[in-house]
Amino acid sequence: MQEHRKYRTYDRQFKEEAVRLVTEGGRSVTEVAPSLGIHENLLHTWKRKHQEDPAGSFPGKGHLKTEEEELRRLQRENANLKEDREILKKALAIFSKHPK
Repeated sequence: MQEHRKYRTYDRQFKEEAVRLVTEGGRSVTEVAPSLGIHENLLHTWKRKHQEDPAGSFPGKGHLKTEEEELRRLQRENANLKEDREILKKALAIFSKHPK
């Protein structure tokens, strides 16, 4: 029987504070991560994301950045339009084969 691993989740405030301790506190990742009970690689990832986009770095569980939300919406719309086009092609083929 396999056990399911429970992943801990961290809120935006925790992540920002952890990154702040490294960037503004003058402490190293190897010093801060164990004191917070997290892996160094996780803190490195948070730090990198924060440096890339400070305002939108931690949007929250299930939330995407505005650009990513728009991209997904457009991809869904594109898939729907392709499906509609295929249906219309099939209908055209059916009706063009059977003259009145």
